[in-house]
Amino acid sequence: MMPGFPDAMPVHGLIGGLLIGLAAAIMLLANGRVAGCSGMFARAAGLANGGAPRSVAIAFTLGLPIGAAIVATLVGVPSRFPTSWGLLAVAGLIVGFGTRLGSGCTSGHGVVGMARLSPRSIAATVTFMASGIATVAVLRLLGLSA
Repeated sequence: MMPGFPDAMPVHGLIGGLLIGLAAAIMLLANGRVAGCSGMFARAAGLANGGAPRSVAIAFTLGLPIGAAIVATLVGVPSRFPTSWGLLAVAGLIVGFGTRLGSGCTSGHGVVGMARLSPRSIAATVTFMASGIATVAVLRLLGLSA
């Protein structure tokens, strides 16, 4: 247990991070494509014409929740969403708008772009992190966060 973070699971986070990095490396080395979730989703949904072949994008997009469900079942962790479906839909739309505005998401910029030392990705990742830190700070000041 980590002080101040009673529910932290650093080993799980390390393993998850290594798997994300491995998947991004395989996608880049095997297909020559950046493994950005927002770009893949846009391609799978028919919102983008360029990028990975649509079949690859669909498999990638479906593999995220299916893979998470398989691992959760094997490990014995219950799969649950912490809030309502309506709030998740609104949050998803806001995130989708942000990824289009920022020309990518945390997986594309933060994992692959940072590894490639892309100045645009470094700036985007600093912005993601600063926004997240500011949001948590404001929520805690308002008493809305643990």
